[in-house]
Amino acid sequence: MFEIIDARGAVVSVADRRAAIARGEGLHRELRPLLEADYVAQIERMFGEGARLVQLVDTGQPRAIAVWRLFHTTYCGRRLEVEDLVTAEATRSHGYGKTLVGWLEARARAEGCPTITLHSATHRDRAHRFYFREGFHILAFHFSKTL
Repeated sequence: MFEIIDARGAVVSVADRRAAIARGEGLHRELRPLLEADYVAQIERMFGEGARLVQLVDTGQPRAIAVWRLFHTTYCGRRLEVEDLVTAEATRSHGYGKTLVGWLEARARAEGCPTITLHSATHRDRAHRFYFREGFHILAFHFSKTL
């Protein structure tokens, strides 16, 4: 459910999972400022629904985070879906996002997923340029309706 990797993509052991998750809260809020006040409880509740979280840590600080899930679908079979991917604004273009995407791709292969998908809001042009450089392409529109 929760893993920490270093700047090379190697898994790092963690003694206190809740504390490690909490250390990533500020970074995650750069992308999702409206996360619940009790961040750790929200993430742990999502774990119960199948979500997984990976943090890339360098010099003891979270530099990139991804929330992802595994699905079986009718349109592409088993897939790994990234719902959040954020790198720290202060350390963008340091290779952290590329390392994290590489880790996610390796994880997708290990899980038997021939496809990795991700969601990105239409206004995130800079992120889209990064995703295109990493080999992602736009496959479909994702529609949403607030109820």
